[in-house]
Amino acid sequence: MMRDCIIIGGGPAGLTAAIYLARYHLSTTVFDDYSSRAATIPVSHNLAGFPKGISGRELLARMRTQLQGYKVQIRIESARQLQKEHDGYRVVSASGSMRARTVLLATGVTNRKPPMLAERHDEAVARGLIRYCPVCDGFEVTDKRVAVIGCGSRAFAEALFLRSYTTHVTIITPQEEHELSEIEVDRLRDLQIGLQKGPIRSIDPERDAITVATASGIGEFSSIYPALGSDVRSKLAAMAGAELSENGCIVVDSHQRSTLPGLYAAGDVVIGLDQIGTAMGQAGIAATAIRNDLNEARPLAR
Repeated sequence: MMRDCIIIGGGPAGLTAAIYLARYHLSTTVFDDYSSRAATIPVSHNLAGFPKGISGRELLARMRTQLQGYKVQIRIESARQLQKEHDGYRVVSASGSMRARTVLLATGVTNRKPPMLAERHDEAVARGLIRYCPVCDGFEVTDKRVAVIGCGSRAFAEALFLRSYTTHVTIITPQEEHELSEIEVDRLRDLQIGLQKGPIRSIDPERDAITVATASGIGEFSSIYPALGSDVRSKLAAMAGAELSENGCIVVDSHQRSTLPGLYAAGDVVIGLDQIGTAMGQAGIAATAIRNDLNEARPLAR
């Protein structure tokens, strides 16, 4: 059966788009493999309407509950292939394949993690000892000791951003070289941002702090921010032939349309501010564009 839309990704963008499309009376299927980065957020305070904040897991659970009131098909699995066909797209998963007139990719990104055991990393994230988004939670480290794990311009920019919250910022490089220009080093010195060379020997979450050991010593911090980059989950878009940016994001227009007719994208998988509110806004725009484009091709009438 040909669906109106298949959404790939069950994070804030994908689930928001599903709500919109269901309310447009469009047949919709969501592929949700429960890998949304939002699920790792201990508490989000940037999302309006939640005065005490809300965890990523709780937010996603509420959105899934909201979807239960509509005729949206949820498939708890990953999409493995995306194929462009003459009248739409074919999505292939482990359980088979299905077709749709349109596809919305809301697959997001994955963070590159610092060198430590996975369970210790996840525990530290849950406790706020490791943080990945200073835009989201820089306020929570106001006047505390923080370290940025990374090198080069990426670490430099993150350290400068965090300096507006606290005077206690240190860049720790995972390797021996910091890959900073003389101008960047001078700027760090002027702002009293510390610079500690690696290699990193260990990262250890403690009860109320996290320690980072390098060849030059051990530092203790309230939180660390890995600035190691991220991997954009745009493989399916590339497989179908959509244009990607230099860093792998899906190129879209102002209505979230990709360079392929009938293929849309929203959330962190496109270039923009990686925020829940941004993802949800893009999802609303994308869903409405999908509805209007389908109506242009064949009038939607009850």
